[in-house]
Amino acid sequence: QVQLVESGGGLVQAGGSLRLSCAASGRTFSSYAMGWFRQAPGKEREFVTTISWNGGNTYYSDSVKGRFTISRDNAKNTVYLQMNSLKPEDTAVYYCAAKRTILVFTDRSAYDYWGQGTQVTVSS
Repeated sequence: QVQLVESGGGLVQAGGSLRLSCAASGRTFSSYAMGWFRQAPGKEREFVTTISWNGGNTYYSDSVKGRFTISRDNAKNTVYLQMNSLKPEDTAVYYCAAKRTILVFTDRSAYDYWGQGTQVTVSS
């Protein structure tokens, strides 16, 4: 069982930056691929980015590529999402997710554990 807790969300102006964190419980964090997803009001939850168990593989959605960076610190059981050049369309609840695998997945149905989400609001 893995418990995930996101933090770092907030209100920021367009063009600004935020860093989200997702802290995981348990001693096997390094066995998990981690993903970030987001859900805007009235829309489905969508893939943002994912990182493999050792940080060697990352993948981004086209909408955030070049602006967002995912990273992880296995010693701290934490995955991060650095978000730069934020746009109003980035406004959403951001969720981290975990799956015990050596692969990476962009499909939300592949992930076994989810956090409660953190709100990111970008004003124009």
